[in-house]
Amino acid sequence: MLGSTHGTLTTDSRRARVIACGEQPGPAVHGRPAEVDDLDVSGRPLYADVPDLDRFFRPEAVAVIGASDTEGRPNTGVTRQLLGWAERVGARLHPVHPTRPAVFGIPCSPSVADLPEQVDLAVLLVSDPLPVIEELAEAKVKFAVVFASGFAEIGDEGAAAQARLAAAVRRSGMRLLGPNTNLNAFEEFREDLDGPAIALITQSGHQGRPVFALQELGIRLSHWAPTGNEADLETADFLSYFAEQPEVGAIACYIEGLKDGRSFLLAADRAARRKVPVVAVKVGRTESGARTAASHTGKLTGADAVVDAAMRQYGVIRVDGLDELQDTAALLARARPPHADGVVVYSISGGTGAHFADLATEAGLSLPELSEAKQAELHQWIPEYLSVANPVDNGGHPVGDWRGRKIIDAILDDPSVGVLICPVTGPFPPLSDRLVQDLVDAAERTDKLVCVVWGSPVGTEPAYREVLLGSSRVATFRTVGNCITAVRAYLDHHRFVTGYRSPLDEAPRTTSPSFRKAQALMRPGQQLSEHAAKQLLRAYGIRVPREQLVTSAAAAVRAAGLVGYPVVMKASGAQIAHKTELGLVKIGLTSASQVRDAYRELTDIARYEGVSLDGVLVCQMVERGVEMVVGVTHDDLFGPTVTVGLGGVLVEVLRDTAVRVPPFGEEQARAMCGELRGRALLDGVRGRPPADLDALVEVVLRVERMALELGGELAELDINPLMVLERGQGAVALDALAVCR
Repeated sequence: MLGSTHGTLTTDSRRARVIACGEQPGPAVHGRPAEVDDLDVSGRPLYADVPDLDRFFRPEAVAVIGASDTEGRPNTGVTRQLLGWAERVGARLHPVHPTRPAVFGIPCSPSVADLPEQVDLAVLLVSDPLPVIEELAEAKVKFAVVFASGFAEIGDEGAAAQARLAAAVRRSGMRLLGPNTNLNAFEEFREDLDGPAIALITQSGHQGRPVFALQELGIRLSHWAPTGNEADLETADFLSYFAEQPEVGAIACYIEGLKDGRSFLLAADRAARRKVPVVAVKVGRTESGARTAASHTGKLTGADAVVDAAMRQYGVIRVDGLDELQDTAALLARARPPHADGVVVYSISGGTGAHFADLATEAGLSLPELSEAKQAELHQWIPEYLSVANPVDNGGHPVGDWRGRKIIDAILDDPSVGVLICPVTGPFPPLSDRLVQDLVDAAERTDKLVCVVWGSPVGTEPAYREVLLGSSRVATFRTVGNCITAVRAYLDHHRFVTGYRSPLDEAPRTTSPSFRKAQALMRPGQQLSEHAAKQLLRAYGIRVPREQLVTSAAAAVRAAGLVGYPVVMKASGAQIAHKTELGLVKIGLTSASQVRDAYRELTDIARYEGVSLDGVLVCQMVERGVEMVVGVTHDDLFGPTVTVGLGGVLVEVLRDTAVRVPPFGEEQARAMCGELRGRALLDGVRGRPPADLDALVEVVLRVERMALELGGELAELDINPLMVLERGQGAVALDALAVCR
């Protein structure tokens, strides 16, 4: 079986730090010490508790409320399935029904209070679960499952009913799965499979079927959590729990809406620390997808760009299709960590190799050219006129004899090679049978990843059904696209977890000296003037131009002399958002007369437009640099977010931005800049010198600190343009807009 090596989440260093400060670490919460610094400066949690779900998945006693054995009734089929499941997990099942003496020959209890023993799990087959919750609480039941629909997925009335159910569950102290869920947690899992398993989380049971079906291909599944409307237990709870299970090699998720963005990131962080890969389909990339998901589960889908960035920050691999979820999770669960990033494409056809290499390179995979020595070695068995630089084209004939295995072994022995991919576009027995057998045999002797793309549309060939699917060491795909997606995810995941340092460990716990200065400038519910917004930036050490706020033409002339010509003059007022469009900016003023005229013109325009001013800004003119934008917005799911991008008047047209969810460190701030399509502008183009990237990163980090500390008070911050000067000269915020919550 392909191996899986997971790291161990340790807390020794954090515990030592607490004890060194004279504090007691407190009782352990599922492997993590409870500490006084578990909240960041914004008051949000930094670590996720892991719910103890052992008795949910492996209960000792189960109660079925509303059990039935009357043929033709829906509850009868559910009861029958639960009976089979209870027998498989070794649980005692107790049917509960007010009028039936027995169900399927098992004596019935008339009510929860009459159960013969305390149960771990209660399954509610009733249309109105709310009255039963209090009974279960009195009976000290640990878990409940509610299948009934008609809650948040149907609108406001249902959302209110779900809120009442959630409140009752909180008061009870039990944990609840659902409502609007199904029987997937109680499926029959194959017990004859070994090796690392996939744990599955889905909000729609049907969408998990392709992953569940992997068992028919010999890939083990350990758990399935169908979360439904998540009135209590949510995706994040199961993610945290599965990340701690030693048998879990990867977690596959189908997510329609996140209940709480922070909880999800804390759970993803736990998985990243444990080096457990998480692969997710997240619905809501389009407006129609978001609407459908909301109507299905009654939750926010969140701004998709933020969801995408947040997942990348914590190593969650986002895929689009269920087939990609299936193939990527299977590979990540079973493959050992790579020895190298190099991918070699090996085929019997030059055309196949070239086509695959194009697609793989475009997707970001590294196809290194093999060394001259390695190519000479391969040419012992492959004709000289065929290219073996990578892709390796064997021409077809060598796969039919002893040379085929020699070629494969030689490629895998190259230290630059971490992955060997052999695309077989269609079967050509008996040569293809010999080829796949050689690949399987070679895979058994190496720790490196061997992949085969079996492109036949039939899929009934013995080489595929018996040889490839019979191997636990070869990763087999049916499409080129899924192979490339999975291999890229595999390499990216191991690269990510190898260098992963949780940003939560370094998140600020106490406010900075800047916070008090900034708080005094906030005006709840109002937009700040440019002058006040720049004072906010100054409070956090972000450089702004030399400038003065004046209220007369004479004062403007004096200010220009102090600031130094040429100057820029701008109207400053709390309600001005787009000064340029209104003609409220004058640039390149070089004399006192120009300044006087500009002052009068600006105040006249403001009066005509009905714009209230707090004065006119006379500013230092900063001309040469790269115009960027750095800002803060508030996301409904994740809270404050920080954005960086190309700025200036075309910012809304170019839409070249990158976003992150605080907290994050310098590495992520630099990665944001690297994601921009216009990144080359910072490197210097058309003879212009490189811009001060370090200064831009510093501004991003200072804005992040502002977002963390003022997240509850700052609805929006927009520094545009932030002029990034030549390397070593810094960055200057030429304009700023701030809106208070």
